[in-house]
Amino acid sequence: MLVTHDRYLLDRVSTVVLGLDGQGQAEDFADYSQWELWQDERRQSEKILPHAASRAKSQDAAPAPSKKKLSYLEAREFATIEDRVAEAERVLQAKREALEDPAIASDATRLLGAHAEMEVAQDAADRLYARWAELAEK
Repeated sequence: MLVTHDRYLLDRVSTVVLGLDGQGQAEDFADYSQWELWQDERRQSEKILPHAASRAKSQDAAPAPSKKKLSYLEAREFATIEDRVAEAERVLQAKREALEDPAIASDATRLLGAHAEMEVAQDAADRLYARWAELAEK
């Protein structure tokens, strides 16, 4: 996660920009400029239909669903997920270091294999983070 005021750095480093709308909602964007366009479009649509938007918000306001309790298996999973995430991050870091090895960088076949392994490790870490967030919400 990166929080910065430097838009250029944000566009160069990030793969996904999580844009907040200021009303409790968030959207995924490819870069900062895409988020800016989305914000401008929202502002324009709110200027055109301010009464319709306020009516829709009041009608959509439903009571928040009650939090569900973790099941026994989910509680056990939640108790160990932090260690599993840390291990996944260690594996991912090792795969990144292997990818940056100059000996591998000069061999296209090994480089492709190392890149594929790093992507698999990244996907595994992402899935664990998503599951961790899901369990934390409950």
